[in-house]
Amino acid sequence: MITPLDIENKRFSKKTLNGYDPEEVDDFLDELTKDYSAIYKKVNENDKELEDLKLKVEHYNQIESTLQNTLLMAQSAADEVKNAAQKQAEQIIREAENKAKERTENLDMQVSEKRKELEDISKQFDVYKAKMESLLISQLELLKEVNKKDD
Repeated sequence: MITPLDIENKRFSKKTLNGYDPEEVDDFLDELTKDYSAIYKKVNENDKELEDLKLKVEHYNQIESTLQNTLLMAQSAADEVKNAAQKQAEQIIREAENKAKERTENLDMQVSEKRKELEDISKQFDVYKAKMESLLISQLELLKEVNKKDD
């Protein structure tokens, strides 16, 4: 992937006649570097956020696993206690499972949203690249026409 520094350091060869205006190219590259830096930073932030969300999902999965192990121990203990204590333990466990499920679903939804955002940014970048390529091709064709006229 091209970095903002690559764009900033890009230099074009100068032609003696009808070449690119170095100041205009530099201005354009500065603008491109600024825009690309923002996109590059956002992609990096999204990658980090996605990793953070994955870690949180893993953490909640461990919590869910712990809760399931706790459920098994609570069921063993519930066999030895009165019926009222058994009902209370089951209610606490159900609430804990519902919370864990809600949190897991919420995190899954957040991960999905972040992936969509990342895809949208990638699509926007692809469109931007295509526009830039089209612009450069049209400029090259224009230069070719100018060179043909000079010949």
